[in-house]
Amino acid sequence: MAALLEELVKTLEALELWMKLIKKTPQDYVDPTLDPVLLVPGIAGSILNAVDEKTGNEERIWVRILGADHEFRTKLWSLFDPSTGETISIDRDSRIEVPEDRFGLYAIDVLDPDMIIGRESVYYFHDMIVEMLKWGYQEGKTLFGFGYDFRQSNRFQGTLERFAAKLESVYTASGGKKINIISHSMGGLLVKCFLSLHSDIFEKYVKSWIAIAAPFRGAPGYITSTLLNGMSFVEGWQQNFFISKWSMHQLLIECPSIYELMPCPDFHWENPPLLEVWREKTSVNGNSTVMLESFPPVEAVPIFTEALACNMASCGDLKIPLPFNMEILRWSNETRKVLSSAKVPQTVKFYNIYGTNIETPHTVCYGSEDAPVSDLRQLPKDLANFVNVDGDGTVPVESAKADGLNAEARVGVPGEHREILCDRHVFRIVKHWLRADNDPFYNPINDYVILPTAFEIERFQEKGLEVTSLKEEWEMIEDDSDEQDEMAHQEKPLVASVSVSHVGGHEGSREEACGTIVVHPQHNGKKHVELNAMSLSANA
Repeated sequence: MAALLEELVKTLEALELWMKLIKKTPQDYVDPTLDPVLLVPGIAGSILNAVDEKTGNEERIWVRILGADHEFRTKLWSLFDPSTGETISIDRDSRIEVPEDRFGLYAIDVLDPDMIIGRESVYYFHDMIVEMLKWGYQEGKTLFGFGYDFRQSNRFQGTLERFAAKLESVYTASGGKKINIISHSMGGLLVKCFLSLHSDIFEKYVKSWIAIAAPFRGAPGYITSTLLNGMSFVEGWQQNFFISKWSMHQLLIECPSIYELMPCPDFHWENPPLLEVWREKTSVNGNSTVMLESFPPVEAVPIFTEALACNMASCGDLKIPLPFNMEILRWSNETRKVLSSAKVPQTVKFYNIYGTNIETPHTVCYGSEDAPVSDLRQLPKDLANFVNVDGDGTVPVESAKADGLNAEARVGVPGEHREILCDRHVFRIVKHWLRADNDPFYNPINDYVILPTAFEIERFQEKGLEVTSLKEEWEMIEDDSDEQDEMAHQEKPLVASVSVSHVGGHEGSREEACGTIVVHPQHNGKKHVELNAMSLSANA
């Protein structure tokens, strides 16, 4: 039955491709003046294919529907080699590759092109690609993608060599124009590692770098629970068609990239992330007490070690011990040193967009006062509770903002970690920073366009006083339906006034100023704003 379903899916895929070819029309608008853009995804954000070493046949392993869990365990499970820093597939008869179709965009667009129902759950850069094509970007000329094996370390030599080659090829394909990099999530760490280790190449080819939702100091709560309990790539009913949390857990326990997302231990957290466990202690007298034990990042390592001491993966006839990997932890600590030494060249502009307004796991707690944990080895089966902070649901604001780089701007956007890639506000900010909108009045932080409509200033003296009067008017154009609905009910102008005075150090010196600002009701998507101010100064 499964074989018949797979054949049916392949037939439908071929039919869908044929229909697309028939309907394919030239891109409506191409702007040849745009500088090239390279999109870099985060963890689990690239299609991965398994290529048979003997036959050369290839099949998609990540992401797929039919036989997903079996193929994932068979082809993608791997073990870390500390001598090279590479994570190597247990199946030595196949190798993992990232497809390069559509100049690298295919691998980071829709992660399961076969999926029809619930397709949005496997969108990655899809909405951004569609949006950028509307702006005039063209695949293979000014728009490219870089997919990679996300199991590997962010400083893995093989990945960085491919990234260097990609920068050179994009530079050549665009006619020698410097590149704007847009990274998402862990892709920001990969780019920062490359910047640190190959700053000369970075400076040669890169014009700007926009990091979106990057876990610069880790994703504490998310990664702690991932190492102990696994993770789901999608939520809801779609989980039934994807990789189980257990299968994903067994993969990630051997991935350096995951350990590199653990909370940075030497970062001065405003609220230090903790691993907490309610445990029952028995004294020498036989009395038992329930206590909440709290462990900061470094002290939490022995808890991970004991909790995963008996972790075992079954792959065919193989039984593979997969404890918490101290070799990978040491490797990831060296990666943090690499990340901390990165500096943006003076010729490159760096921008940071981070998600806000979503409860984000920070401290992770197991057990409760009524049901304490008796054996740490049971933690992988226990349900975690979280203490949340502000962030995008995965990365805390505090971590995402702490890039440690000289940034042109850092802007917080309300949104979830993956959904932020299809956010209208993000599109508008990115378009502005890429100079694809030609709008000098747009304010990315507040998401509106300010059009000055009047400006008058007058200075004169009267009765020994120096008088300065100022009148300024603007129109603020917004594109927010919720805000427009709210403002539609505003019938009267909003008025606010302020006045200040200052007395100088010697007698007779005095300054006063007052101002009034009026915000008129919104009309046709515009708010009219007036400022009237006056200052008086007198000197003895």
